[in-house]
Amino acid sequence: MSTESETPAPPRRRLIVLLPLLVFLGLAGLFLLQLLSGRDEAEVPSALLGLPAPQTNLPALEGSNLPGLDSKTFAGKVTLVNVFASWCAPCREEHPVLLALSQDKRFVMAALNYKDEPQNARRFLGDLGNPFQAIGVDEAGRTAIDWGVYGVPETFVIGKDGKIAYKHVGPLTPDTAQTLLLPEIEKALAAPG
Repeated sequence: MSTESETPAPPRRRLIVLLPLLVFLGLAGLFLLQLLSGRDEAEVPSALLGLPAPQTNLPALEGSNLPGLDSKTFAGKVTLVNVFASWCAPCREEHPVLLALSQDKRFVMAALNYKDEPQNARRFLGDLGNPFQAIGVDEAGRTAIDWGVYGVPETFVIGKDGKIAYKHVGPLTPDTAQTLLLPEIEKALAAPG
């Protein structure tokens, strides 16, 4: 039996023992701040907002009897550019929303058909309806890169000045169309051309 009393750990040793706890508390605090910030984490920022839409001149979807996607046609009118593909399940989900939006003749609806087979894209639009006034085919996906597309579907609002006013990543729902997209369209329509 030892009569020697145990000596307390040196301060440096205590710090090493507490360090993982301090790191955990710091990270937990950071995550809590992000959670309480009110920022929508689903929103993906676009570096192209406020900049002219990328120069685009895509060929028309063969057999659609519509023009291709040409950025020169954006000037002087508000244009929605929707990036879609027939193989994209969320594109199918959002399609009724696009059809409803196409009833509003104050803006043009155009499409960028992304890495798709023409016959599949035509079948997709034939089965579900065609809301678009122009459809450009981006077979290799290079133009989508220029637009900063993360994946399909995505929708852009192009102002009368030819600049990107808004970008929505993911499928449009009736709610997101009403609360997010339409207010941005209204802003673009009200802005001077």
